[in-house]
Amino acid sequence: MLEKIENLFNKFADVIGYICIFVMILLIGDVFFNVAGRYLFKYGNVATQELEWHFFSIIILLGLSYVLKEDGHVRVDVFYEKFSTKTKSIINMFGTIFFILPLSFLVAWLSFDYVVEAYDYSEGSSDPGGLPYRWIIKAFIPFSFWLLIFFSIGYFIKHLNLYLKAKDEK
Repeated sequence: MLEKIENLFNKFADVIGYICIFVMILLIGDVFFNVAGRYLFKYGNVATQELEWHFFSIIILLGLSYVLKEDGHVRVDVFYEKFSTKTKSIINMFGTIFFILPLSFLVAWLSFDYVVEAYDYSEGSSDPGGLPYRWIIKAFIPFSFWLLIFFSIGYFIKHLNLYLKAKDEK
């Protein structure tokens, strides 16, 4: 049963990964357009330059959840690699409960007012010709951390499965 739940989380995380790939392609196209415009045609556009960091932000914020699914996050591998599967699972479950979840709840909760304020003031770029509606990109902050909370549950289930398998093997 837990393996089916884990697979559902993994499939949904893969969708997030594909979204990041799509946004990365958009980012590459935008950078190409900006560089070609600047150096070949002496043309520059503030909005498309700002769009670069909007795309980059989306990739980073959504990518947090995908990286967690792939176990690609930063850890001290000097000790971790020598541990048994059971010990690794315990460490990962502990880290999820005491580090990932509290920090994610804190950022998701506190950043919501930040988005509402940007929306209320119709915050946009301070540069002439820049992008309006900055609240949209800011909304990715709480959204991505709620998503990280969701995927942390899947990550916990994944390591609970590994722990139970390692426990049964002995």
